[in-house]
Amino acid sequence: MNKKILIVLIVFIMALCGGMVWLFMNLQEQKQVNKDMQELAELDKKEMENEYERFALQYSEMKTQINNDSIVAQLTQEQMKTQQLLEELKQVKATDAREIARLKKELATVRAVLRDYVMQIDSLNRLNENLKAENTRVNAELEQRNTQIAGLSSEKASLSEKVAIAAQLDATNIQLQLLNKRGKDAKKLKDCTQMKVNFTITKNVTASNGNRTVYVRIQNPGGNTLGGGGTFAYENRNLECSAKKTIEYTGEETGVTVFWNVSQMLEAGDYRVSIFADGNMIGSRTFSFK
Repeated sequence: MNKKILIVLIVFIMALCGGMVWLFMNLQEQKQVNKDMQELAELDKKEMENEYERFALQYSEMKTQINNDSIVAQLTQEQMKTQQLLEELKQVKATDAREIARLKKELATVRAVLRDYVMQIDSLNRLNENLKAENTRVNAELEQRNTQIAGLSSEKASLSEKVAIAAQLDATNIQLQLLNKRGKDAKKLKDCTQMKVNFTITKNVTASNGNRTVYVRIQNPGGNTLGGGGTFAYENRNLECSAKKTIEYTGEETGVTVFWNVSQMLEAGDYRVSIFADGNMIGSRTFSFK
């Protein structure tokens, strides 16, 4: 009796340890994704700071190009406003989405105003030759800032790609069932009047919630698609699908079932089922029927 209890305890402990290892790995993966998203937000904020600084430097440069006191005063006022917004941005946390959005909108306004002044000054054509040396220095600083922004943009694109990959859906437990006219399992292909496809979209806390359309593509042994479900976009082209279904995805594991009504003679051999969503193939499996 004691040996049986001991065996049960050992099995229970092993199962518990396995579950803890799976949970730990899942948490580590989530922590990495969260870290990537945090770094992405920080890079976005730093890129905005560099743009504000670059615009402030451009105002300094433009003031050296003209002798019109009125326009110089206007440029000084806009430069001070830009520097004030820059200081506000430096005080904001990268995770404060509302403030970041507001300051990004202000940045677009600063860019538009600066463009207008550039056009005005170009039309005046009153460059001062005696200040070219100073302009060269400012231009060097601008080039340095542009180089920094280019580097940040490249790193930001890399992190964006990581986040997008982590948010991609995944279809598992794909099953293909042949049904006869009574809705029961068909023992032979000639008795099949309907194909039933079941699969599970796995849990993904990084994917956005909301309605998703999933497309199911069944290909016969000759490689032809069993059509009837319309078409969908995939890798810059349209593919035919057998069936589609719109589901509400909440980030949790979601079961999906679709049907395809037989409209042609079915031949023995391998049938490939492929699942698509959000422009990606999220799962596939091959089934053999005699």
